[in-house]
Amino acid sequence: MESDCRIPMACFRPRALALHALFWGLVSLRVFGASLLSDEKTAATRASDAPCWQLEDFVVTVECSQCSTKPWAACEQTGYVETVNCSKSNREEYKSCRSALMEEVLFWRMEGVVLGLMVLLALVVVGRQRSLDRLASEKVRRQIESI
Repeated sequence: MESDCRIPMACFRPRALALHALFWGLVSLRVFGASLLSDEKTAATRASDAPCWQLEDFVVTVECSQCSTKPWAACEQTGYVETVNCSKSNREEYKSCRSALMEEVLFWRMEGVVLGLMVLLALVVVGRQRSLDRLASEKVRRQIESI
């Protein structure tokens, strides 16, 4: 006779519980440690040589466009750059930006991935249901034959 318990009893052994606690403790430490380190790094960059558009008001002089052949540091993040003029220091700098075309391509790519996953998981569910139906009918057949 099978039990109604869906959680295996092996999960409640002290060694398994200790391993789970250790694993999730390390994961939490990694996540919270990374967030603390990133806060320290951003504070350090803010104090040192941060771009003027992060510290003061600015006006966009050239709208967001794809990077040309010049190897700008601002181009590395998105591949698009805009020129800004800082109001206080009157400096012209380059700022990384996201274009509408790039956002649209990324959106449709994500939609395609979600649609593909939906089809794949639907096929897995249908296959699993057929397998379970086959097992159930086989069990009923065996019970009827034993009578």
